Amino acid sequence: MASDFWDDHETAQKILQELNNLKGKVKNYTLLIKKYEDLETLLELCAETNDSEFEQELAQETKNFMKLLEKTKLETLLSGKYDDKNAIVSLHAGAGGTEAQDWVSMLLRMYTRWAEDKGYKVSTLDMLPGDEAGIKSVTILVEGMNAYGYLKAEKGVHRLVRISPFDAAGRRHTSFASVDVMPEIDDDIQVDIKPEDLKIETFRAGGAGGQHVNKTESAVRITHIPTGIVVSCQNERSQQSNRNTAMKILKARLFDLYQQQQQQELEKIRGDQKEIAWGSQIRSYVFQPYSLVKDHRTNVEVGNVQAVMDGELDEFINAYLKSIAK
Repeated sequence: MASDFWDDHETAQKILQELNNLKGKVKNYTLLIKKYEDLETLLELCAETNDSEFEQELAQETKNFMKLLEKTKLETLLSGKYDDKNAIVSLHAGAGGTEAQDWVSMLLRMYTRWAEDKGYKVSTLDMLPGDEAGIKSVTILVEGMNAYGYLKAEKGVHRLVRISPFDAAGRRHTSFASVDVMPEIDDDIQVDIKPEDLKIETFRAGGAGGQHVNKTESAVRITHIPTGIVVSCQNERSQQSNRNTAMKILKARLFDLYQQQQQQELEKIRGDQKEIAWGSQIRSYVFQPYSLVKDHRTNVEVGNVQAVMDGELDEFINAYLKSIAK
């Protein structure tokens, strides 16, 4: 390591993170080779001894190997420029009042469970509670290798069908929530934001956070005037911290908008009239009259709705990544 390596602390941290990511890939590949060799040894033992215990161990180790192999194959599909980045995920309730707001809180729990199972760190950047229950909107940051690469599969409208616990008559309701997923943008990626294009407001934060948060105007709302994009943050203790976080979210949303505009121009040039995928309903979660979660892009269906709500999303994410890689 060069003697001046730590002179630029931020650059040094990025290099170390990239190094750790590469080491992780090499480690996974080495483990895959070792497990394959172990399977060969077990197979030979089974053939020589005809021992049922060895056969059971072979079956279990084969299952573990196939799971690791599938994970490694999927990681090779994450070749997008920003797939390795952290993910900023925003959830918004659609029409339906309390029912839709409760649906957002259910989705937030689902994504938090999924992320924590992957070893990712989840932090709340902004949250607007519902009037009676649930959440009107929430933005979270999911930190970890390939977080955006996986979670981009969740971008779109999610539909819930169930007997509403908020309906005294016990009627079935349909609710909608939108999920927006953006990569966290590094400082070395340029997004042109002019100070004169920003309207910055401060206000008193609500909800949890202690007396300090509620008694001072520490929350920040930033409006990007040319696009009309509005972002806010009220979860940090200081106004400056909230402002920095809000700018980070704004930068990601503007970057996402510019990417969409470029894609639309390409589609016009190609003469492709296909609807933009992120703007359409991507998945339905049916609790009654039957139990089913169906992804409308890949036709993947899972009958165990509760398992999905507990964070078991890999089947949907994997199918989507494979479909866009074709």
